Amino acid sequence: MPYRIGIGYDIHPLVQGRALVLGGVNIPFEKGLLGHSDGDVIIHVICDAILGALARGDIGQLFPDIEEHTRNMYSLDMLRTIVGDIVLPDYAIINIDVNCISERPRLSPYREEMVSKIANVSRVEHNQVSIKFRTHEGFGDIGRGNAMAANAVVLLKRFKKET
Repeated sequence: MPYRIGIGYDIHPLVQGRALVLGGVNIPFEKGLLGHSDGDVIIHVICDAILGALARGDIGQLFPDIEEHTRNMYSLDMLRTIVGDIVLPDYAIINIDVNCISERPRLSPYREEMVSKIANVSRVEHNQVSIKFRTHEGFGDIGRGNAMAANAVVLLKRFKKET
């Protein structure tokens, strides 16, 4: 099987007193994503999509939320580990496509910085990473500004012959 596709989904509540980190970028906002790590839903869905493509479980198995060493962990470090230890020995990332769903803040000004960080850690060209932002049109917890979600699709290509 030379190609593998994976999907990821994540949602976190927005709360006072936390920094907002998305796509590895610190974004000025009065709320941040609640989570054991930094709560970065964009990076979490990319990690899960990669792990899903390779049938390797999810980020909770690699970075358990019951472990002290993962508390407040920078999620881009999770992606760096997954790419370096799991993907690159046998696969190349062909593309990463992310949808982030949030009512506020306006995220498009941070897109290029997010793409750059993700591409660099994933060891791909910037044109292999797509990040899109959507609102939830006022519906549900996301629409009321109480949560943020993301989903991703990742395509991998095996470059090493199976033994």
